[in-house]
Amino acid sequence: MTRPKLFVISAPSGCGKTTIAREVLRIHPEIDFSVSATTRPRRNAEIHGKDYFFTTKEEFERYINEDKLVEWQKIYDYYYGTLKEEVRKSLDAGRSIIFDIDVLGALSIKKYFPEETILIFIDVPNHDVLIQRLKSRQTENEETMKKRIARVEIEFTQKNNFDYVVLNDDLQKAVEEVNNIIMQSIN
Repeated sequence: MTRPKLFVISAPSGCGKTTIAREVLRIHPEIDFSVSATTRPRRNAEIHGKDYFFTTKEEFERYINEDKLVEWQKIYDYYYGTLKEEVRKSLDAGRSIIFDIDVLGALSIKKYFPEETILIFIDVPNHDVLIQRLKSRQTENEETMKKRIARVEIEFTQKNNFDYVVLNDDLQKAVEEVNNIIMQSIN
């Protein structure tokens, strides 16, 4: 039996990583989804424990101080991170995990679990497309949008540190490519 893997799907906001991760999870119900903790406010359709573990800033800082996180970042004034306990639950049960996290968080997962982790960077054909995707969401105010756009360039400089780069110029093709990477890794 193959050891469980940590499939980290990562990209700057707006590249389609969440959509791709959801599609791959639909194909692979045997793989767990890593639910991140965050201090950002819950959006309308989000469910605590399914989309995120929504927490207070004080509680999150306690996780940091007590070394309860595999990775964490402060992004756009909010904390995001992955609880060690959640990752260990899946690994101890022999289940692989899909992560949908930011680029720097992905690199931290690889440092913590170097043998088990497969990093997949989702790229876009051009940055103008990405900016339009971010703006069309209409989920952030203008200040937050400027911060997201500034962070995009920093995150793109890290793509060469990933095991795979998948171009998302056709969503179905990108899902198939990520699925192929997973199938090769678990067989």
